[in-house]
Amino acid sequence: MSVIEEQIEVDVPLRTAYDQWTQFETFPEFMEGVERVEQRGDTMTHWVIEVGGVRREFDAQIVDQVPDQQVSWRVMDGPKHDGTVMFLPHGGDHTVVRMAMEYEPEGLVEKAGDLVGLVRGRVKGDLRRFKEFIEERGVQTGGWRGEVKPGDQERAARQEPESRTTPERHGPGGAPEQRPGGPVL
Repeated sequence: MSVIEEQIEVDVPLRTAYDQWTQFETFPEFMEGVERVEQRGDTMTHWVIEVGGVRREFDAQIVDQVPDQQVSWRVMDGPKHDGTVMFLPHGGDHTVVRMAMEYEPEGLVEKAGDLVGLVRGRVKGDLRRFKEFIEERGVQTGGWRGEVKPGDQERAARQEPESRTTPERHGPGGAPEQRPGGPVL
């Protein structure tokens, strides 16, 4: 099991940084190797990535989300990959974005890449590109202000599908009309 913790200060208000991070569809614009992210439900996302020449698809679930504080996820199928992104105020219009992630590399290529710090380098680069992305824009492309508490996923799975998409509650990425360009991670 490998653990990565990285952070970066972004020169935008906390709400702007947090709201942009909830727009998973934009991740390919600043995350290396992320080809596509699709929203599959209130808390479920589908990812298509390429790492070290290996293309993978997997589902990830938002397991804990508190507006202006954090977004936590876990991969549901595929290699273990869990993490949290935290948003911390840092005076005025500055925000610290802190990523903590655990993952289990699979196969010889991934294990070798892990040993030389490939994933850590990608996370650092992704945070740097996020900083450039949001600072250049100055405003978020959208935002989802809802909350996901641990255990919400199990309760939602027991409900009828239409009850999960009521106008009062939309998944990460916002209501469909708020989501830029389609599905998410």
